[in-house]
Amino acid sequence: MDSLVFAAVLFAAAAHAGWNATIKRGLDPLLTTVLIAVGAGVVALPMLPFVGLPAAPAHPWVAASVLIHLAYFAGLIEAYRTGDMSQVYPIARGTAPLLTAVISTTWLGERLGLLGWTGLLCLVGGVFMLSLRGGRDLARLDRRALGFALFTALTICAYSVVDGVGARAAGNAAAYTAALFVGNAVIMALYGLVRGGPKLFADMPAVWLKGLGGGGLQLGSYWVAIWAMTVAPIAIVAALRETSVLFGALIAVVILKEPLRATRVAAALLIVAGLVMIRLH
Repeated sequence: MDSLVFAAVLFAAAAHAGWNATIKRGLDPLLTTVLIAVGAGVVALPMLPFVGLPAAPAHPWVAASVLIHLAYFAGLIEAYRTGDMSQVYPIARGTAPLLTAVISTTWLGERLGLLGWTGLLCLVGGVFMLSLRGGRDLARLDRRALGFALFTALTICAYSVVDGVGARAAGNAAAYTAALFVGNAVIMALYGLVRGGPKLFADMPAVWLKGLGGGGLQLGSYWVAIWAMTVAPIAIVAALRETSVLFGALIAVVILKEPLRATRVAAALLIVAGLVMIRLH
């Protein structure tokens, strides 16, 4: 895999973990998720005059992705309401790349090879290890949080494949990304109004800076991923994005003060082994 693409997706993974930590820390998950989605749209909107709109064949893919992202954000909100970040984040992000690999290899005809598949499975195994003994009750997984996390994984798989195909049809990753995030901002603002009422938006001015910061991280992270999916296999990019669990685990331990366990160390080593194999793929 090209070194520039590899490094760029790892950077995007760190940014992705950052905005997910913002959702979990301090504010109501609904308020923060809507705030960040709107913030990303505010950042993306000035891009449109410069990058333009995606080509017409990509328009249905953008619309589909906006709807899938709505389901993704809704699932993520409920997952973070019911479970710890150290539990929810690894399960949601770990299941998705395996599903994405199966779909992209069967539907899109992408080929990963033995080394690619081995690296992907190592990475996914490490991600799942990070979720062991997670949740508020460390003796067992929170079943409600697990359900929402798995639902979120399905939406991640869906939008990864849709956006990979859509960005290739658009012929311009920046235009596709800007249109997607403006659409996400609109639909998430409507979702927030339905779920939280006008009071939700009345609470936003006090934390608008967090929304712009988190939105910028969200936009930048996924922009890089969408660009990468136009020059590399979607399954490999989707798997590399999930190294965000390492950054997420670090944030959970250092900032959110969640417990450090020996399984996290073993999981990190397994993920690194998977990364090496994917890099050599």
